[in-house]
Amino acid sequence: MRTGHQQFHHHLQRGTALIVSLLMMLIILLLGTAMANIALTDEKAARNARDRVIAMHAAELALADAEQDIENSTDSASRSTIFSAESSVGFTENCGRGRSNIYQGLCSIGSSAPFATSAELANADNDSASVEFGRFTGQTMATGNGPLPCRLPRYVIELILDNSAAQTANARFMYRITALGFGPDSRSQVTLQSVYRKAGSNGKDDHASSQDKS
Repeated sequence: MRTGHQQFHHHLQRGTALIVSLLMMLIILLLGTAMANIALTDEKAARNARDRVIAMHAAELALADAEQDIENSTDSASRSTIFSAESSVGFTENCGRGRSNIYQGLCSIGSSAPFATSAELANADNDSASVEFGRFTGQTMATGNGPLPCRLPRYVIELILDNSAAQTANARFMYRITALGFGPDSRSQVTLQSVYRKAGSNGKDDHASSQDKS
């Protein structure tokens, strides 16, 4: 037969064991929550990295599309004749606007800098100053759900001075391309720039530089 002291000691042990059990359960719950948060954070980071890669690839394709536009546009014969190392015709301060405008996306010296961070570059309205991928080249690319860009990339072409020929009798030009690519989500965006010299102009070819601006 248990005495009062023994019963008290027994109840105390049971109470202590219950408290320890509750503390262990709380620790396990906190550890599980922390692990779940880490897993979700890792998944989000991986998804963001994937979306950025897709957007960057789309922007690179837009740069290549703009270079083909400069070299050999298929939309109209008059478009391909615009890009001359000695001519600035068609390049305006506010950039050519509108899908019906043969000069769409063409900007005069110094005017495209705001496009690197402006929503105007992403504008797809009919009066947009940026050119949609494939408009002047006929190229196509897949867009949609999953690991695809949510929409076609866009670009503008800025006329810049070719400093290597600054001392010649005729002013000569190169082209700075600013391209915007999208990931699966329209909020995933990458802006790239490259400086391009038309093949055969001034005896030199291809781009001078390329950099990620986002």
